[in-house]
Amino acid sequence: MAKRLAAAEKEVLVEVVRFTQKNGLKGSDGAWKDFLARNDKKFGASVSDPRKRSRDVLLGFLQTFSKDFQKYFGKLVKRQTERSAVQQYMNDFPDKVSPEQKLVQLTAEHPEYRKNYCFPSYQEGWKVLRIGEVSSLVSSSDMLAIDCEMVLCHDGTEAVVRVCVVDNNLEVKLDVLVNPSKAITDYRTQITGVSKKDLEGVATSLVDVQKSLKRILSKGKILIGHSLYRDLCALKIDYSQVIDTAYIFKYANLPTTASASLNSLCKSVLGYSVREEGAPHNCLKDSEAAMNLVLAKLKHGFSDPIEVATSSVTESDALRLLAHRIPVDLPCQELCKVFSGNPSIDDKIDSRVRGEFYSTCILFNEIDEVEKAFEALDGQMTKDSGGRLQKHVLMKRDNGDVVGFYVRKMAYGSQPNQFEVPKKRPDPTKDAEPKKEHADGDKQKKKRKSKKHDN
Repeated sequence: MAKRLAAAEKEVLVEVVRFTQKNGLKGSDGAWKDFLARNDKKFGASVSDPRKRSRDVLLGFLQTFSKDFQKYFGKLVKRQTERSAVQQYMNDFPDKVSPEQKLVQLTAEHPEYRKNYCFPSYQEGWKVLRIGEVSSLVSSSDMLAIDCEMVLCHDGTEAVVRVCVVDNNLEVKLDVLVNPSKAITDYRTQITGVSKKDLEGVATSLVDVQKSLKRILSKGKILIGHSLYRDLCALKIDYSQVIDTAYIFKYANLPTTASASLNSLCKSVLGYSVREEGAPHNCLKDSEAAMNLVLAKLKHGFSDPIEVATSSVTESDALRLLAHRIPVDLPCQELCKVFSGNPSIDDKIDSRVRGEFYSTCILFNEIDEVEKAFEALDGQMTKDSGGRLQKHVLMKRDNGDVVGFYVRKMAYGSQPNQFEVPKKRPDPTKDAEPKKEHADGDKQKKKRKSKKHDN
């Protein structure tokens, strides 16, 4: 594994270093920035973007980790190399790529993919599943859809208690209750449909489920789910041959990185609801719904942005403004001075740094405050690449420097395209019929809300 790491291309090493940043990993010389500060007398940690560092520096940092970590990094190198090979094959032989595989690629291109599908699979209990040979992988059309139910455990973690998997024909391939093997604080029965009594005598463990999934996902089968990374985290499975139904549709009235709830998406795309408003979830029905969304995407395309009910926007998002393309040398707390009201700043920005810029959220207590603060901002109105209104704001710092960044809402009450940007403005800045329910499918699904931020 050490040899594989030493032979890796720079682009692959960049991704491995980013992985250490995402997970807060430290070698014998500390984290990435600590390593730079100690070993680079000229620039120190001032140039911390891994892409701007030489291959030797990247490799030197990774070699400060233990042998066990270097072994794991070797697996990451292999995974990243496989992904690169798939991309190259798709570029060289586009006619041989299946429509299903194109949706896998579309998922991987989503702005939130790198952040949400970067799993801590170096930790105990995780399984990294192989995706198979490239030539057979890109032509694969075999798909499975999954959904899980989770309970809250005494140690503050969530644990899987039910797993449902269906295939392309909506036939059930797996529907099993799981014993978490640790103390449960809240069964969330009103959401999951699983009670303490239901788990009495259940012997199936998470390891058993992992083995079953490894078997049915053999030969690079595509795994489908809505916000699938949440299920994979609970299952402790790292798998890259995935289609996330939250990522493959464009939304006309949501921020670029936001996604609709499964129920709202089914209303807009399939014309029916998975459940009535306020009704509990159903694990089996939700896995079927995810598969139906992908089948509809394959059949009808849905290339144009779709409008979903604004109720799919979380309340927390409605109380935020998003500030992005902020120069990294501008402390986030200084941003407050340009906003009216009494907002606070989300200062957890490490995962949202992109080279010389970062993004963060301005938090308010009332929705009216969000509207007033955005209207009061002194800045040129433009639209982002998704058609959402944003303002280009210039701020004068105490030292006399003038810095610029962009601000937009996290939620819109109507389609942004109905607004017109005044003429003579600069060009927009680019940011980067349901199956009958099974008789044994009455277990109810946990209600999820997706909260996303722009990178």
